[in-house]
Amino acid sequence: MVIEVQEHFYDDDPSQGHPDVKTRLKDTSYFFLGNGYIQAAVQVAPSGEGTPVGLLLMNPERLAKKREALTMHPESGLENTMLRIISERLVSAPTAESVKASWFNDYGIPAVQVEWINKGFQVVEFFYCPDLSCPLLVREVLITSRLNSKVKASLQTGSTQDTINQEFFLGSKKERRLFLQYQLERSGKRVLLDFALEIKVKQETIEYWKNKAQVSFSSPLLDHFFNASRFQLPSVISSSGKVDGSVWQYNREWVRDQAMMSVGLTLSGHHEIARRMLQRLLKEFVTDEGDTVDSSEKRESDEVELDQNGVLLYALKHYVLWAGDQELITENWNKIISTAEFPLTSVFRHESSGLLANRREYWERHRVHGIETGMELMSQLFVSVGLSSAAVLARLVSRESEAIRWEKEAGKIRSAMLNPRYGLVDNRGFIKRRGVDGSIQESVRALSEARLPEEVPLSGEEIHFLNPDASAALPIAMEFISPDSSIGLRTMDNFETLWNQEWDGGGYGRYHASSEPDSPGAWPFPSLFIARAYVEMENFDKVWRIFQWLNTIPGAKAGSWFEFYGKRLAPPFPQVGITPWTWAEMLILLVHHIVGVQPGEKHLRIRPKLLPGIEEINAVLPFKDGRIKLEIKRRQKERQTVFRSNGKIIESSAKQAILAYSEKELWIEALLA
Repeated sequence: MVIEVQEHFYDDDPSQGHPDVKTRLKDTSYFFLGNGYIQAAVQVAPSGEGTPVGLLLMNPERLAKKREALTMHPESGLENTMLRIISERLVSAPTAESVKASWFNDYGIPAVQVEWINKGFQVVEFFYCPDLSCPLLVREVLITSRLNSKVKASLQTGSTQDTINQEFFLGSKKERRLFLQYQLERSGKRVLLDFALEIKVKQETIEYWKNKAQVSFSSPLLDHFFNASRFQLPSVISSSGKVDGSVWQYNREWVRDQAMMSVGLTLSGHHEIARRMLQRLLKEFVTDEGDTVDSSEKRESDEVELDQNGVLLYALKHYVLWAGDQELITENWNKIISTAEFPLTSVFRHESSGLLANRREYWERHRVHGIETGMELMSQLFVSVGLSSAAVLARLVSRESEAIRWEKEAGKIRSAMLNPRYGLVDNRGFIKRRGVDGSIQESVRALSEARLPEEVPLSGEEIHFLNPDASAALPIAMEFISPDSSIGLRTMDNFETLWNQEWDGGGYGRYHASSEPDSPGAWPFPSLFIARAYVEMENFDKVWRIFQWLNTIPGAKAGSWFEFYGKRLAPPFPQVGITPWTWAEMLILLVHHIVGVQPGEKHLRIRPKLLPGIEEINAVLPFKDGRIKLEIKRRQKERQTVFRSNGKIIESSAKQAILAYSEKELWIEALLA
């Protein structure tokens, strides 16, 4: 399919309807819960815009806008989902200023706790999915009387137009616990709501979450980011592996986004969900020829996102090395071959450079945005990394001839990327794009047919720069080059112009704001690309700056971040949504880079990094058919790093240890100088 301009435009107008249809309400956080069969978001709006405590329920198999949530009423929004306590003397309901919300860990499963108080009652609400295989959400309500006498009252709430009541008596200063259950009916188009007797979390659900990754960073902030990410990433994925590229925003799917989500799922122990997603991508999103789907569409060769093939192979390698599941390789071997070979076909080959060329760039700009035919940095990086990953998969199933070919092709592309004439480097470090004549494409100019609003930067007459681009941090983050190399150092220095470009408050833009065909703003997951690279460079001050920024922006309390933070022209663009890729990037940063567990083809590498202010990390990570228990501590006096383990340490240094795959239950202690 040729990319049509209207594909970029949406008709969802946040000014139409109840304020709750807006995704970005002032200071609002969304806490996502789900089990693949039901999806929920607890809306907590503390600043008076929108329902203070609203409940969005969705069918995860149906990607939809926020206004299409099953509990959203066209006139009253989410108001009917809010609790009300009705007594003779007063009607009690949460007010914006009284609401507090957080993640709640005491039940051993992901749960949200919302507290509010007024003259008559103190109320604590708990939301959770007690069952792994039923489209059911529980809302547990603990009501404590603040009155001096016994009261007869009624708890009232609803879903769209349906309202239910439960009468109860409550003594002075006494408490009462009530349970509500929300269940999707079989069609998945309606919510059934009722009161219930006490509902207990199933032991199977508790065991499931007990056996997922557990990490304590001795830092409330990093613990919050880790738990919020490992809770919410699986919650937005359907039982079939379907997930919106940005919840409520696109209602579309991408191989790249979902492959990266599968890496985050793998590192946090959700191996079953990662497998389901990867299996679906291989079967449904990769053609027999190896072409991949983006934005739920198959593209013409000039508009293919070439990096997606490599990203998928890279994700497969991570999953197989962590889960030990070689059956996924053998079951899908023909698709793995076509995924690896597709970018190497002649239509993409640029013979003079040895690189791959077409007219699509990493952030999905294309011809109408001024992208010329040429070589994109991310296309080369991920195809090279993907081919090396495919070679690992091939060796694991004794396909030596394919392994040799793919490793050779990966090396050719890597060498070509660093070539002085056509390579994607100059005195700034990595650059984004070269034309087929070898010249650097420094800028773009949109065509009139792009129909861009006058308010966006790319519509103006000034120069619209392509460099720097946050994706250029990935070769450093992924150790494609040494982080302390001159290329790496120059690249990272160049990124600082992306911080606070046309805004205040922090955060990196995804690229130079002048070439933005949407609104300029700070983007969380590209900022995490840069954080990953800074960890590798051990520039920890910059890493902490990114963490602190993420903790100040709307969504921080839930750890659910919008795709970007800036003015969104909606319509013609979609309302900004919550991007699951951000959770995956956070998990990759925390587990792969900071905890430092990095499985290889033959050995396990442990390469931990203790950020300043963190003295100890304790982790239990599901690995193959066992677990890795890791204790990381900072030595107070001794200057020498020491690694200890019940497994065989093949070699160690001041930065890392290499271990044999020898123990099912592997214990490792790292004492860092």
